[in-house]
Amino acid sequence: MSRGVIQPSQQKLAEKLTILNDRGIGMLTRVYNIKKQGQVWKACGDPKAKPSYLVDKNLESAVKFIVRKFPAVETRNNNQQLAQLQKEKSEILKNLALYYFTFVDVMEFKDHVCELLNTIDACQVFFDITVNFDLTKNYLDLVVTYTTLMIILSRIEERKAIIGLYNYAHEMTHGASDREYPRLGQMIVDYENPLKKMMEEFVPHGKSLSDALISLQVVYPRRNLSADQWRNAQLLSLISAPSTMLNPAQSDTMPCEYLSLDTMEKWIVFGFILCHAVLNSDQAALSLWKLALQSSTCLCLFRDEVFHIHKAAEDLFVNIRGYNKRINDIRECKEQALSHAGSMHRERRKFLRSALKELATVLADQPGLLGPKALFVFMALSFARDEIIWLLRHADNIQKKSTDDFIDKHIAELIFYMEELRAHVRKYGPVMQRYYVQYLSGFDAVVLNEMVQNLSVCPEDESIIMSSFVNTMTSLSVKQVEDGEVFDFRGMRLDWFRLQAYTSVSKASLGIADHKELGKMMNTIIFHTKMVDSLVEMLVETSDLSIFCFYSRAFEKMFQQCLELPSQSRHSICFPLLCAHFMSCTHELCPEERHHIGDRSLSLCNMFLDEMAKQARNLITDICTEQCTLSDQLLPKHCAKTISQAVNKKSKKATGKKGEPEREKPGVESMRKNRLLVTNLDKLHTALSELCFSINYVPNLVVWEHTFTPREYLTSHLEIRFTKSIVGMTMYNQATQEIAKPSELLTSVRAYMTVLQSIENYVTIDITRVFNNVLLQQTQHLDSHGEPTITSLYTNWYLETLLRQVSNGHIAYFPAMKAFVNLPTENELTFNAEEYSDISGTETFTKSLESEPLLVLVKVNKSFLGVPIPFLWMFIVLHLLPESIESPSLVFVFPEMRSLSELLGPYGMKFLSESLMWHIASQVSELKKLVVENMEVLTQMRTSFDKPDHMAALFKKLTSVDSVLKRMTIIGVILSFRSLAQEALRDVLSCHIPFLVSSVEDFKDHIPRETDMKVAMNVYELSSAAGLPCEIDPALVVALSSQKSENISPEEEYKIACLLMVFVAVSLPTLASNVMSQYSPAIEGHCNNIHCLAKAINQIAAALFTIHKGSIEDRLKEFLALASSSLLKIGQETDKMTTRNRESVYLLLDMIVQESPFLTMDLLESCFPYVLLRNAYHAVYKQSISASA
Repeated sequence: MSRGVIQPSQQKLAEKLTILNDRGIGMLTRVYNIKKQGQVWKACGDPKAKPSYLVDKNLESAVKFIVRKFPAVETRNNNQQLAQLQKEKSEILKNLALYYFTFVDVMEFKDHVCELLNTIDACQVFFDITVNFDLTKNYLDLVVTYTTLMIILSRIEERKAIIGLYNYAHEMTHGASDREYPRLGQMIVDYENPLKKMMEEFVPHGKSLSDALISLQVVYPRRNLSADQWRNAQLLSLISAPSTMLNPAQSDTMPCEYLSLDTMEKWIVFGFILCHAVLNSDQAALSLWKLALQSSTCLCLFRDEVFHIHKAAEDLFVNIRGYNKRINDIRECKEQALSHAGSMHRERRKFLRSALKELATVLADQPGLLGPKALFVFMALSFARDEIIWLLRHADNIQKKSTDDFIDKHIAELIFYMEELRAHVRKYGPVMQRYYVQYLSGFDAVVLNEMVQNLSVCPEDESIIMSSFVNTMTSLSVKQVEDGEVFDFRGMRLDWFRLQAYTSVSKASLGIADHKELGKMMNTIIFHTKMVDSLVEMLVETSDLSIFCFYSRAFEKMFQQCLELPSQSRHSICFPLLCAHFMSCTHELCPEERHHIGDRSLSLCNMFLDEMAKQARNLITDICTEQCTLSDQLLPKHCAKTISQAVNKKSKKATGKKGEPEREKPGVESMRKNRLLVTNLDKLHTALSELCFSINYVPNLVVWEHTFTPREYLTSHLEIRFTKSIVGMTMYNQATQEIAKPSELLTSVRAYMTVLQSIENYVTIDITRVFNNVLLQQTQHLDSHGEPTITSLYTNWYLETLLRQVSNGHIAYFPAMKAFVNLPTENELTFNAEEYSDISGTETFTKSLESEPLLVLVKVNKSFLGVPIPFLWMFIVLHLLPESIESPSLVFVFPEMRSLSELLGPYGMKFLSESLMWHIASQVSELKKLVVENMEVLTQMRTSFDKPDHMAALFKKLTSVDSVLKRMTIIGVILSFRSLAQEALRDVLSCHIPFLVSSVEDFKDHIPRETDMKVAMNVYELSSAAGLPCEIDPALVVALSSQKSENISPEEEYKIACLLMVFVAVSLPTLASNVMSQYSPAIEGHCNNIHCLAKAINQIAAALFTIHKGSIEDRLKEFLALASSSLLKIGQETDKMTTRNRESVYLLLDMIVQESPFLTMDLLESCFPYVLLRNAYHAVYKQSISASA
């Protein structure tokens, strides 16, 4: 195969263009990073990334000297200026080598480009973008890449300093300059004004370059149309012609249809600057040039580096004779661009939003159309990408006063539809593969084979390549797609590129210029092959938006605008999705930037998802606040006025002031007079549904091999906010000791939870997990962040506020009401104890309606009718009452302790119990000290209870009697409060887990008496956790066990426990002299809480003698004997002051026996006559009636 001339195949034009274009992008990346101050890419331009020798003040004069003399530096005659660099020469060589050799690589790249351009000129290569697309595109790309590289190189301010410093250090170290330095230095000097130098350089290449550019006249004007022209042509519409919907989208210039408009404009602008002579001789060239100048004011050189077209072109042409017309053209085009380009592109984006939405919607419903209409998809992506990049570039480089055309609040919608189309292509890739595999084998192969057969001349090399194309396509089958076979047509595409080069040279045997149909057919086939094996690459080529990585401020601003506009928030997910594009802008020739771009993509993605979740959380919080307000309106405390008005109206009494506005009833907000009325709650729900659509759009997204789950961000924020809201709704004020009532907090929490449960309608998240995580943490002392919980707040409040006031005598425990109630005192408390401690207490309507009722009792003629009735039905009941009844009393049942149990749960109630027991243990510790002080006297009294005179004498020797009784009363009060809490817990658990509670109760009730105490205590502990009362309180046993002293023997401890019971027993008679010890039948107790002694005595005795392994029953019998003996003595007293409440104190014995599981009435009868108890009851009731009268 010998020929007289150099064969086209030997020139390897296709291979050189491919390699040099890729290398050019790599060199651009490295030079760009040097310009951005350092070998490590920094988006913020951190000065620390700069070589230290360029910022060191001590070396400043030396660096300036080198720059001033560049490229010739006489080191021998300038030792004074350069002496400071001597010490640093090795470090300079080491640290500046990467910079220096990058510039050397640029120089070598320039040499290779110039050589290839000369070869192309020598071969007189034919260029036509519509025929030999790959060859023409790569040629124009190389010219623009080369031009861009030299422009960016000239913008590196420190280039002379870096090269000069390195060469000086090299000469000082090796005795001679670097061999590349002379040429490199000259290149830097020559390309101070790169375009001017390159205009001279490209004079011999003008013919080839202008031919390639003029071929764009078929493509560029057709692409650069207004939105109205697109709209009239129904561009990108699948449904405009339903009859042709299944027909494949065809074009003679398939690859040109999705060719980037931005790329073509760079070709035209830079190309005609370099071969400017053609502008004066060819009208087509001038038309293209002017059209490009009217479309933009600046072009993207590389990433965020821009080129201001009009100023640069005018500066270049102003010094060329005879170019006044061109300068005028430039000025006219600049005015046109400034006045019309912004609005034209704005209208394009508006059109593309609707067009892409329609396209995405149709393809989502009928993904099979991705086969025949794949071209439309990639055209849409390319058009949208061009408009987004244009806006991003011009918004950052605005040259006009009005900025409205450069602010697009709906840009997120366009990006979102791009991402939706990309997702369709990735998801339905196999559908497209099946379609195009059949297309290639069934149609393309046949047509191409026929074309090849009809060629009049087909040399051997070309024939072999063409035959391989046909054979490759003919061998394809659908089964390969079904079997998941990986296709690879890269070899076929490279062969076509080679064939274009072979057939485009001037003396080719088979000239592609004479067989344009073959070129167009092959371009179509190449597009079809890409639909089979290169879908991902096609998506990157047509829709890559990694440029946002370098416009981070604009990127974040667009995101904020998107969130602020409720109608656009549904598209906010596109911003995290864009972060996945960033890694596509990296290049293997600059690996050091990969890590930093990856980190940037991760940080931005994380920030976007976090902000979206925060916005959704804030909306949910606002909705919860609204719903809590509405729920609060249904609380009984707000209905008192309404009920009062209803009652007074029935009794025809005057109500309030005239003209007083009528209070709106709950539910008014749901009444709509027309559909146009939109409430704040409606707006919040709409905004939330839009934002949640975005959060729920993708289950997860992958950015730089990291997986992000948007829903988890929302879940995390909801947990944090729910936790803070629950604690906040307690409204605890440490200064004033105010706190929300448990029932009101429970109402608010339930309203909050109802809203959170509704979130599952918007987002696929497990809201139950949120409840479990948050509410379980609230049952502990501290949450996972170490913050106080409602358990700790309520525990502290009940212990430090309510129970402390009980100890101070301001509050009493009323057994009849099972509640703590305020006593009338001079200084009234800031809270009503019954509103925080009721478990089954009552409060009449006439006093207050401040808690949520579970039951309404209607008092009719001194009889009570229990009516379970919701709040909204109270009015009906009032109207049904007989008219003869005046002011009926409504009595409410307050479930405060039950509400507390619902909120804290078993764990929280256990913590409350443990805290109560700790206080009891501290009181018992003090009691033991008092016993030790009186041990000798108490020991004698223990054995002398049958000697009244001796007992009286010994009693006078006792000290701190009142303190013992007061501490025991405090213990009794705490135990009474705990019994309320336990009963409430049992009621709550019986509703939630009735079968489990009944099993525990059955287990407790059937423990054999002979069971080992350790086993029995385990059962008691289980029972206590379920709120069941136990004979021996396990929590109290644990608390008292921890107080064992190491210095006292077990026998001594047991003796102290026995004497403690003796001390209490012999001290009881002193209570009779207290005026507050009077028994009240109405409350079934004493106002000074001494009735709580019954519980204290029984529980303390059971716990102490369980610890010391004594007989509880025997010790209580001993206590009963001593107490009865002591109380019988006061029956013989004659002093009225001493015995004023003797009968009330007698009743304590009955209470102790009734409370005790170890004592019986028979035993009491044996040591204290029952007639005394009967008379005592009769006396206190008689006294109560006379007092009330």
